[in-house]
Amino acid sequence: MYWIIKFIQSLVKALNSEGTPAQVAAGIAFGSCLGLTPLISLHNLLIVGVIMFFRVSVPGATLGWLIFTPVGFMLDPIFDAVGMRLIVETPGLESLWVTLYNTPIIALGNPTNTIVVGSIVSWFIGVLPIYVLSRVGVGWYRKSVYDRYKDAKVFKALRASKLYSLSLIHI
Repeated sequence: MYWIIKFIQSLVKALNSEGTPAQVAAGIAFGSCLGLTPLISLHNLLIVGVIMFFRVSVPGATLGWLIFTPVGFMLDPIFDAVGMRLIVETPGLESLWVTLYNTPIIALGNPTNTIVVGSIVSWFIGVLPIYVLSRVGVGWYRKSVYDRYKDAKVFKALRASKLYSLSLIHI
């Protein structure tokens, strides 16, 4: 039950953050990489660096990570099949995988793991649609849902609550 409350708070914080819909959508798109690919990987360190360095919504990235983590687990068999096809069944790419495996820093990213490769390639294919759909969704939410209910007594009381403010800080 606790994680459901935290997820809802993260959702509300991301959708109502000061960032533009494009910044929130970029955060969701980069956070989706953290959720779709194995978390303890070198490429995710790079993704976290991109999130911190550029003007990307950190709450949006957290939201993307939370949404896409269960999706990533469900899609692992597909990622494995994609990675198997690229690593094992495509002889023309063999020299690429050997080079990546033998490159000192890149080898830490596990470039011969079928799930890692399949999930990264799948994320690269899906990142633009994720971004576009997120941008449209955040814009729609802010124009229709938030504008309609932001002055409701329940939301004013919730925003004024110190408990709400404190709980959002700890997300």
